[in-house]
Amino acid sequence: MFAHRTSASAGLRRCPTLLPVSGIDLGNGIVGAILGVVFATLFQQWTQDLWFKARRRSAGVVRSLTYRQEQGRAWDTFSLGPLHTPALIVEGDGDRAIAPESIHVQVLDGEVELPEEMAGWRTEIEAEETRAAEAGDRRPVWNGPRYAVESVEISRTALDEQSEVHLRLRPTDYYTFLAAQQLDRRLADGTTPRGRYLDPDAPLASPAFLQCSFAVNIAVVTADHLLVVSRRSTRVRMAPGLWNSSVNEGLSRHIDSSGRNAPDVHSVARRGMREELSIEPHEYTLSLLAFVLDVEKRHWSAHFYARLTELTGDELQARMSRGVADRWEHDTIEYVPFRSADVTRHLLAPERRHRWAPLAPSLFHLALVHVHGRASVERAEAQVVRRMQRSTRP
Repeated sequence: MFAHRTSASAGLRRCPTLLPVSGIDLGNGIVGAILGVVFATLFQQWTQDLWFKARRRSAGVVRSLTYRQEQGRAWDTFSLGPLHTPALIVEGDGDRAIAPESIHVQVLDGEVELPEEMAGWRTEIEAEETRAAEAGDRRPVWNGPRYAVESVEISRTALDEQSEVHLRLRPTDYYTFLAAQQLDRRLADGTTPRGRYLDPDAPLASPAFLQCSFAVNIAVVTADHLLVVSRRSTRVRMAPGLWNSSVNEGLSRHIDSSGRNAPDVHSVARRGMREELSIEPHEYTLSLLAFVLDVEKRHWSAHFYARLTELTGDELQARMSRGVADRWEHDTIEYVPFRSADVTRHLLAPERRHRWAPLAPSLFHLALVHVHGRASVERAEAQVVRRMQRSTRP
């Protein structure tokens, strides 16, 4: 009996000691639990909001730094989905037309002069065209008088902030233009005109002798809402065989300047409508939408929208069948429904996506914005691009 009691007592001693709980400790525990519930209820949402704001702010800082690193250039050229062009829209967004009285054109004295090394290129062109004329093996290029762009300056009117465009021109000729188009030809020191005279981060800074082209491009829409799209002839010197604007007409010193007066861009547009489509001024309305620069070739353009008041697509086609002054400039005319989705699909069609003249896609986009509004056009363009991307996924 004694040994059994000893063993039991030893077992009790090995068990943990249980202390009695006082009334004070119990009360403190209850109060702590209640305060915990109260604080969690009152401050949990506030704490979560503070945390989310901190996360959102830090993420915004990261995105901002990344954006600045990847998108450092303030100017970018026109693109639409997979279609990328060298067209830089310098002034105008399509939404509001630029008034004729806001365009100020000045012709400076003194013709453009090429640098000595490039002047030899012009001499080569002149000799080749003279040889072609004498041999009769092809039609020689006529050295027509043109204008070079000294500068395009943009400002705003004081009261209503309307566009004010100051266009300064210098006399030049077509052979000088052809010589200046050889932007990537090597000079004696191994550089090129593009590398020596142009800064990709300052697209508007260029000597006048590299900007010997100024033209008007017009998006023409018929009375039954069809956009006229032309394809350039394979016989033209610049951009042969490419799809282009409805009308493209270059500034001519011989035709567009009467006496010593400076040329008027609206008058040039009306001349282009008459010569390329046989349409007279009373048959359409005309709106100037933008000034655009092809940064690759240094071609300037005034982008116009023309709406035919009565002529339908069929009637325009019949009109052209009876004679067009500059018929040889175009091989094909197409008529596209002037709806945002239809025009966008036409621009992005795989068979023609890389066959557009550089300034035409931006022209058609601005014309759509002018008629249908920016929000509607960009929404339709985005839908077309998304559908094309889904259709090309494996």
